[in-house]
Order: sequence, then C-alpha cells, then structure tokens
Amino acid sequence: MNSLRAVWRLGRALVHALGGAATIMARFPRCNAAQREAMVQAWALKLLALLGVRLELHGRPCATGPMLLVANHISWLDIVVMHAARYCRFVSKADVMRWPLIGTLATGGGTIYIERTSRRDALRVVHHMAESLQRGEVVAVFPEGTTSDGVDLLPFHGNLIQAAVVANAPAQPVALSFIDTRTRALSLTPCYVGDDSFMLSMWRTVAGPPVTAVVRYGEPQRPQGRNRRVWAADLRLEVDRLRRAAYA
Repeated sequence: MNSLRAVWRLGRALVHALGGAATIMARFPRCNAAQREAMVQAWALKLLALLGVRLELHGRPCATGPMLLVANHISWLDIVVMHAARYCRFVSKADVMRWPLIGTLATGGGTIYIERTSRRDALRVVHHMAESLQRGEVVAVFPEGTTSDGVDLLPFHGNLIQAAVVANAPAQPVALSFIDTRTRALSLTPCYVGDDSFMLSMWRTVAGPPVTAVVRYGEPQRPQGRNRRVWAADLRLEVDRLRRAAYA
C-alpha cells in the first residue's frame, strides 16, 4: 500500500510540476512581480500537499524586502518549503539551470545562478544579489554551501553574506527541520546528502512515515559594522539555536 501511495503521489507531483512549467511559459510574461510571486508560493504549497509533507511555521517571515534569508540546507525540499512559507529569490549552483523541468521551474521562480568553482562569478553574483536587495527584494542563501543531515550544522561561508553588507540590508536567520509528523522526532527521510540520489530522497519522502517541514524565523539582524565572516558566524549561531528548538 505504501508503494502504491508513493507512486500516486509522485505521479500527481509530476503533473503539478509540468503545470508549473506551463504557467511560467504562458502566464508569467503577462504578470507583474507580485502576481508571479503569489503563484510561486501557491504552487509550492500545493506541491507539499501532493507529496504529503505538512508545513509548520514559527516566527514571522518578513512582510517586505529588502531581506537576505540565511538558512541551513538539508534537502531538495528546502527550496519548496521556503517558497511555500514566503516567496524569495534563491541563489543556486548553475547546474540546476540545465536540469530538465527543474531548471525551468527554478528560473521561473527567480533563481540567481552561480558557478561555484569560479571566484569571478562569485563576485558577479554578490553584485547581482546586492542590486536585488537594493530594489527591495527578498533573497535566500544556504551558506553551508551543501546539504547536511540536519543533525549537525556545517560552518557558514561568508561570501554571499557580503551582498547584505554591500547593500546595508538586514539578514534574517531561518532554521529548517524535518520531523516525523506523528512522533515529533527528527526525521532523516527527506535528507539529500552523501550517496543519496534525488530520486531516492524523493521516494523516501513519499513512501515513508508522514513528515512535517518546520520553518523557524529568527529576528532580522543588521550588519552593524560586522564583516561578512563575523556576521556569517553570528547568523550560524542563531540558526543553530532556532534549529534545535524544532525538536527539543
């Protein structure tokens, strides 16, 4: 029964993804920014429902930008979860742009792409992010640079935090956790680390016990003279505090 349910969920999710791509191509060109953002958020909320993932929010997401959201990174689901909670522009590796279907969805969602192996491109992206923040947009980064299992928190890299320093924009710490809906214990089901493949992680998510995605928003911080490294370390401490509260 679990396998049949999982196949049903995956099929509906695929149809929903194809519908999202069609919306991006057919409707987005005629919509303003606010309308596109609302559609992205609604699409993400429905995708979570189709996958059987509940969403639980704590704290207050920013009502308007500029804001740099700084979050830990566990799964491919993180982006969907954060979009469902509050629309934002993500910074993602450039490879994603070339992925079938997913690249279309990511680009339509306003993703800023970065070639992670290129220092010159990192400077370009920081400049692009700073311009977005100066326009009053909400931008999100995963400063760990890769996914972790959610048990431990990796060091935060300060490179992309520089955008908020340049724009003198606030940064809001965001803690992501996945918990078993029934027991409230930490769940490793959606993890996407090590030898995990995208399909394996997705299959575990739809076939396993019900999962709740918990998003905890901290209080926004201003640079207050801190350089990117010091600020990144301070943001990591706050994300870690918020993260531990999810399954305390």
